[in-house]
Amino acid sequence: MKILYYIVLAVWYVFSLLPLRVHYVISDLLFWLLYAVIGYRRKVVYSNISASFPEKSEEELRKIERGFYHFFCDYMVESVKLMTITPENLKKRMVFKGTEIVDEIVESGQSCALYLGHLCNWEWVSSLPLWLSPKVHCGQIYHPLENKDFDRLFLRSRQRMGAECIAMADTLRKILEYRKAGQPIIVGYISDQVPFWTSIHHWVNFLNHDTPVLTGTERIVRKMNHAVLFLDIHRVRRGYYEAEIKLITREPQKMGEYEITDTYFKMLEQSIRKAPEFWLWSHNRWKRTHEEFDERFEVINGKVIPKDTPFNRECGLITEKD
Repeated sequence: MKILYYIVLAVWYVFSLLPLRVHYVISDLLFWLLYAVIGYRRKVVYSNISASFPEKSEEELRKIERGFYHFFCDYMVESVKLMTITPENLKKRMVFKGTEIVDEIVESGQSCALYLGHLCNWEWVSSLPLWLSPKVHCGQIYHPLENKDFDRLFLRSRQRMGAECIAMADTLRKILEYRKAGQPIIVGYISDQVPFWTSIHHWVNFLNHDTPVLTGTERIVRKMNHAVLFLDIHRVRRGYYEAEIKLITREPQKMGEYEITDTYFKMLEQSIRKAPEFWLWSHNRWKRTHEEFDERFEVINGKVIPKDTPFNRECGLITEKD
């Protein structure tokens, strides 16, 4: 497997050295292949878009759909380019605004939590350290790949600009380590994923859907008393993005339960509605419904417990021992 790792690394590295204009030619070919030939997840994509924007016409929905596939292919080649792109070039292409907010907060001795979504090129957000004071340590929460060699490969690319990738399971431990060392940090959380059934504690109205959402970030933020920020990203033109850091609160413990999570999803929806083609529509984010949750689970003392149903027994959620 190590041999495969070095082969993939070599291919990725060489391909990454190509100018971005060449990458975009490849992206256009990928669009034709994924959209017109293979039809990669087109049913899921169109279903998500049409249900999110019932007020739009068929023509408008198809325009968003095509725009998404164009962007998605650009995202893939831009992510490959991250392996070798220079910091100077990336600073021209991913511009951050509002970084003075982070520097001011950190100077006061408080660390920051940065909420963002799968909007525009979230991989290039790893260049944030290029825009902040050297005093600030940047981290980003991620899901490690099962294959350790390929996980190493992606980490090599994602950490080039100085941001540390922190495995989700290690989040609180790492934050506590930095607090003990007196190191101010800003940690990025992509919080628009689908939670596991037993991790569903809250639902929001998001893009015309009753949506189960992750709340672990809010719990960490409250526990650590981190300032809460939102990253509003938009694409200026092909290969160029602007990301504005917006303050949600510096006093998370004074906000109501799930108010931080609700605010994040409201801000994210506002960003998506401005240019919906740049959000990741290819995942089935609404596969878990409130009706099924109520049928299969119950909440006891704050914990989500599977009900004793034939379906849960068949799935192994309930055993005879239970």
